[in-house]
Formats: sequence, C-alpha cells, structure tokens
Amino acid sequence: MLQALEGSQAVAQAVALCRPQVIAAYPITPQTHIVENISKLVADGKLQCEFVSVESEFSAASVVLGAALAGSRAYTASASQGILLMAEVLFNIAGMRVPLVMTCANRAVSSPLSIWNDQQDSMAVRDAGWIQLYCADNQEAVDTTIQAFRIAERTELPVMVCMDGFTLTHTLEGIDIPTQKQVDSFLPPYQFSRTLDPRNPLSLGTLVSPDFFPEARHSHHQALLNAQAEIVSADQDWLAVSGRKSGGLLTVEGPEQAKTAILTIGSVLGTLREALEEFPPGQPVKLIKLRSFRPFPAETLKAACKELDDIIVLERALSPGSGGIVGIEVIAALSELPKPPRVHNFAAGLGGRDIPLDILPTLLSVLNDPSDRRFRIIDANLEKLPEEDR
Repeated sequence: MLQALEGSQAVAQAVALCRPQVIAAYPITPQTHIVENISKLVADGKLQCEFVSVESEFSAASVVLGAALAGSRAYTASASQGILLMAEVLFNIAGMRVPLVMTCANRAVSSPLSIWNDQQDSMAVRDAGWIQLYCADNQEAVDTTIQAFRIAERTELPVMVCMDGFTLTHTLEGIDIPTQKQVDSFLPPYQFSRTLDPRNPLSLGTLVSPDFFPEARHSHHQALLNAQAEIVSADQDWLAVSGRKSGGLLTVEGPEQAKTAILTIGSVLGTLREALEEFPPGQPVKLIKLRSFRPFPAETLKAACKELDDIIVLERALSPGSGGIVGIEVIAALSELPKPPRVHNFAAGLGGRDIPLDILPTLLSVLNDPSDRRFRIIDANLEKLPEEDR
C-alpha cells in the first residue's frame, strides 16, 4: 500500500526492515533526516539495534567497520564533507572486503560552501572500492537499500546507495514500503566468512609488502567486476518478491529505432522524461539510466549503444581540469565498438541549480554541430565571469 513519505523517512524504514544490528552516524545536511528517523525507530522500540552516536563521520565509519567485522549487520549514512572526512576509512572498509551499507545523500562539496545537491561527494570517492548504485526516485532508494544489504553480504563488498540530497531526501512521494515478511524472505540473517573471533585470531588490514599488494588490488578489482552479476540477480529476485525492479546495472527507455540517447545518473532522469513530453524533440530519443557506476557496466553499456549515432551524457559533477567523470568512462567503454557513437558530455545542476525542462532542446542542439564535442557546464552563465575564466 502506498504511503506518503519523505524520502529520508522511507529510507529509514527500509533500513529498519533489513534488521541492522549496529548503526553509527553523524548528522549532516541533507542526510540528517535519515538518521533522525532511524533513531526515533530505535527510541520507540520499533528497531532493535545498537545506535551509536559519534563525534564525527570518521568515527561513524570506524564504528560500523568494527561492527561488521565482529559479526553484525551495520549501516551508516553521510553526505558532502562528511563523506570526505570518512574517506580514509571508506578505503579500509573496501580493501578489507567488509560488507556494509551506507546511504550517500548527495550534496555539493565546498568551497564555495553549498548545502544543495550535486554528486561531487560520491564521485570524489569513486575509486575507494565500494559498489555505487544511484537512485532515480525514492521508491528506487527504498528498494535499492534493501537490495544493497544482500549484494554487500554475498559479494563481501560495501555498497553505497546514492540518492540526490533534497531532491529526493526531502521530497514527499507515494512509496510502497514492503512488509517485514517480504524483506525477510529476500534477505537472510547476516553472515560474514571472516568474522573476528577470539577463539580463532585473525589479522585484517595489516601491512602488506610489494610481494603481495598488486595481487590484493587485482582481487578487489575483479570482485567488483564480478559483482555485476549479483546486482542484476538481486534486482530480479526483488522483482519476484515485490513486483518492482530498479533496473539492474542500467536501463534503456524510448523508441527502439532512436539513433540518439541521453545518458544520466540519479534523479535528473525524471526531469528528462517530463521534458520529452513538454518539448517533443521531433526525433526519436532514448533515455539511459546508469544505475551502477561502480562497478562500471561497460559491456552492458556497449550493448545498449551499439546502434546509436550520438549519446549525450548529462551529469551533476565534474573533474576540474579534465571534464566529465561519467562521460570519460562512457567514451572509454564505447571506443571499443566497431562504430562508436559520438559522445557529447555536459554537467548541469551543480550546487543544486535547478535543471529546467527546456534544457532538453539545448542538449539536442549540439547535434547540429557534431564536430563540437567540448565538455561544458551547460547551464553556466559565462557572462557573470571575468573574461579569463570564460
């Protein structure tokens, strides 16, 4: 049954249904409502778990790391500077192959200071070794959170569920919260093959010499690539339980004959869907939702794009001095096709700037000059800048 819930409240309920045993978090906008709602569930006796109040995001990540190693299902959440403060521990969690789940309520990273949404925070730690799944709406955030626990525990890799701050976390939607019975049938009790036990001492995360370090990195890399099968499997099994799916690694929608596609990540997909209705482009256009950014689904993307002439990548982060982050990966993957499509890469909505529906004609206008494939922040008003910065 649909319930009118704020995104943060819905995610808190989804986390509780997964029966976590230890939760540690430090509040930061726009993540705060998630952990506030979880703490209320604990205080009201609706969630039996150890909720640890800590003094920083670094401590929050450290607590859940220890809890998961000790044999407890664990969860945390953060955003923006909080993600960066725990970055060292995020690398440790992934490198030790510890299964836990974190929600990233995506927010811009300062300076200048911004509390609004873009995806610079999760993109900044994209190489930490976590699975990263991006949600287009709040129903996906609920379903992906539940799937994330199973994915993490089967692959022994941590999973970061990314949902756009404010745009999703603070938006009221009709959301179908599954029953405890449904979640229990999908998610078995927590098990970790290397749980620490004083009767059988182990050392994890210790010093490794150059004789073994490359093999450790290869193993981690291969585990992430192999996790693609589990991401797809979890989504298919959740469909059988709930009647819903979130799209596996990526989804494609639109006319089959379309030779142009727009690829995006996160909630801007909804804007583009509406824009296609409001501004009929006069040509068939597909929409590609990239759900899994890590592992990057290169083979699946190539299969989806092999008949395209042009693909426009629209993202809400950038690598200063280089350009698009998602776009560069798309270019690299599609370059292996016999006839790769032209890739046009743009950023928009940085620092929470609204992405209007009329961005669609602007995006498609680049097709008029296929030779111009410069990366641009497409909604930046360059007249506000000094000449040397344009």
